[in-house]
This record gives sequence, C-alpha cells and structure tokens, in this order.
Amino acid sequence: MSTLPLLFKKEGLVEKHQVEGVDPSDRYFNRAILVNRTSAGYSTKVMYEALIVESRSHSTIIAAVKELVEKLQDFGFTRLRTRPNFKGTRYLAEKETWIDYPDRA
Repeated sequence: MSTLPLLFKKEGLVEKHQVEGVDPSDRYFNRAILVNRTSAGYSTKVMYEALIVESRSHSTIIAAVKELVEKLQDFGFTRLRTRPNFKGTRYLAEKETWIDYPDRA
C-alpha cells in the first residue's frame, strides 16, 4: 500500500462519496461511491446488489459523480443525493453538504 500523500498519488482511490435515494423497487438505499484518480482525471464506481455502475474519466470529481448519478437515473433510481465522506483517509464527519439531483421527467 502506498504511503504517498494524496496530493502526490498518481492513480488510485482518492475519495469516497455517499449516494442515497430510492432504487427501482421503491426501496431506500445508501452506498459508497469510489472516486479514483486516473491518467485522464477522475472516474467513479458504485456497486448496488448485482449492478456495478462506472463513469468515464472526467477532469473534475464533480463531473464524474454527476455522470454516475445520471447512469443510476437511467436504471430507474430516484431522489438521489451525494456528498463526500472521505478525502484520502480523512473522514469528513458528515460535515459536507448534500448535493440533490432532480429526478428526470
């Protein structure tokens, strides 16, 4: 395992975000979004039961998370919201503000 500070880490897991909402079966869910630094920027990944959803690489973490949320919406997930929970190994103690994503019409 690398002990390099987050700033110098070239690739790999850099943040964990939380996503919550309602799944296509109308059940509340809460999962971790893994944010990885790639050679082209940032990509995200979430696992929900047998479903694995990933974003492409984006220049910002916000754009990668947004694409992931849109893909979840394509699968029928609703009332989605996200927030960062970990930056590197630092727990943010639920101090970050939720970002709400409006349902698609």
